[in-house]
Amino acid sequence: MPKLVRRRSLAVAIAAILIVFSVSASRAAPSAAVDSKGLIVLMRHAEAPGVGDPPNFRLRDCATQRNLDANGREQARRAGDLLRTMNSPPAAVYSSQWCRCLETARLLEVGPVQELPVLNSFFDRREEQETQIASLRRFLAGLPADGAPVVLVTHQVVVTALTGVFPASGEAVLLRANGTGNPVIDGRITVEDPK
Repeated sequence: MPKLVRRRSLAVAIAAILIVFSVSASRAAPSAAVDSKGLIVLMRHAEAPGVGDPPNFRLRDCATQRNLDANGREQARRAGDLLRTMNSPPAAVYSSQWCRCLETARLLEVGPVQELPVLNSFFDRREEQETQIASLRRFLAGLPADGAPVVLVTHQVVVTALTGVFPASGEAVLLRANGTGNPVIDGRITVEDPK
């Protein structure tokens, strides 16, 4: 079952009137209205067994990549179910160009998916990290604090470089747009393994 974990200062929590909830495996997920203005859901792709990509990796050829397995597809669907209970308006959804990210983004079913290269993995190209994260920060700086929700499906290395959080597969870091390239961390969403 999904679990939403939120960490906010008391003043911000009262001002935003956000609902904080945790869902255990024995209960159904409650419907929770979350202020969607300026919400950025920075999500690591769902479960795709393995690490990195094979040596013959090609960007537009999913057969050469590490892809979602059945558990990963189910995990992405459950994350989408949770996101839809949190927000009423459709979200702008951006994804890394890797097949596992695009499939995760589509399975969320929270809005049309657009490719965004600054979300691509630099796992095997660490020398590109600084430039890529600077570009991602510029993109984030352009998101209005009162804008519609945005979902960014990416890779662990991107989430960690931007936020310092090492997410599990399918985990999302909730951010709040603030007109800078350093949005405020507003919580995390973890979709537990169905096993």
